[in-house]
Amino acid sequence: MFLPQEIVRKKRDGGALSAEEIKFFVAGIPDGRTTEGQIAALAMAVYFKDMTMDERVAFTLAMRDSGQVMEWKSLDLPGPVLDKHSTGGVGDVVSLMLGPMVAACGGFVPMISGRGLGHTGGTLDKFDSIPGYSTVPDPALFKKVVKEVGVAIIGQTAQLAPADKRFYSIRDTTATVESVAMITGSILSKKLAAGLDALVMDVKVGSGAFMPTYEKSVELADSIVQVGNGAGTRTSAILTGMNESLCPAAGNAVEVRVAIDYLTGRSRPARLHEVTMALCAEMLVISGLAATHEEANARLQHALDSGEAAERFARMVSVLGGPADLMERPDAYLAAAPIVLPVPALESGYAYATDCRSLGLAVVGLGGGRVRPQDAIDFAVGLTGLVELGAKVEAGQPLALVHARTQEGAERAVREVQAAYRIAEVAPAVAPTIYKTIRP
Repeated sequence: MFLPQEIVRKKRDGGALSAEEIKFFVAGIPDGRTTEGQIAALAMAVYFKDMTMDERVAFTLAMRDSGQVMEWKSLDLPGPVLDKHSTGGVGDVVSLMLGPMVAACGGFVPMISGRGLGHTGGTLDKFDSIPGYSTVPDPALFKKVVKEVGVAIIGQTAQLAPADKRFYSIRDTTATVESVAMITGSILSKKLAAGLDALVMDVKVGSGAFMPTYEKSVELADSIVQVGNGAGTRTSAILTGMNESLCPAAGNAVEVRVAIDYLTGRSRPARLHEVTMALCAEMLVISGLAATHEEANARLQHALDSGEAAERFARMVSVLGGPADLMERPDAYLAAAPIVLPVPALESGYAYATDCRSLGLAVVGLGGGRVRPQDAIDFAVGLTGLVELGAKVEAGQPLALVHARTQEGAERAVREVQAAYRIAEVAPAVAPTIYKTIRP
């Protein structure tokens, strides 16, 4: 018999908790046997004393097993069950293309996505901007879409990792979010509850990243790879740049538009393409769907060029309740903002740096993100045509276009975007889009 306060005391004094102790403590989180005070105390103890890799694995598995764990064996799928997770950023629309591309190459992608958090956009909010699309289908429909289309992108259900939901909200209000051990458990418990064979993690680096420094991003990526593999799921991580918006747009409907243009071949922005291909290729290789990254890249390019990836996206949207002709007629369905204002550059020179976080917050300020969890989102607002770092700009030339609901909101966003760009007389050194890959 364990006592929650003794488990807290052991961790407070720097001891390593056994798998049984962790399991007991976490099992009491969803049903309230473990009190809010005890959870907060353990979170603070872990924040200061950390967890070993064995503790992290036990913690992740206990959180995963606090609710339903999906199983796919009974569906006899002819390929591996795969997913990717991103630590979040601005203009990170990768999931919308990656799911259909991997599905077109023989993977099955049951992607359970989140809402926007702080300055980062949420994949789920992007799908909510497609009229009729159901982000919370019943479990039978979810499984059916994964089996028949190869990809379904939906929201977290109450049954998946319920311990994490409560634990996370307490961490959020007790200044204990930044612990790598707990972030690892939070991310992986939700992902592993989806019953994956393999997972690729996209860990962002830069001014728009969740982790404050490159070293912290590497530490998180390392932790996720070790714990994911320790928990029995093939896991690798790629560190990618988030010093500027990943694609030229930031918002919800405007990003869905980017994804549609990418899949149909109308436009494939270079940095977005590089990150998307790298993550997809890693998924194909670690799951055994491709022998080498070269083979993976060739297959992915074929999935795009043949139109198969676009067709998978279109089918997923229509089976989940969205319009059947979204790809052909996006303007008929995606909300457009009534006011579009250019953001004039205040001086001539080169786009030298952006405060990427501020760009994300400018979108939130327009109504494209939430200040409080219960806030409604305006899907039409956002930024498009964002000038890339290294580009030469003349004074008065637009750095971006602001899509806004009101004139006042538009003018405020114009000032925020101007403040987020640093213009210099010299071009910046080119930052890598992909920093490194971490494998077990």
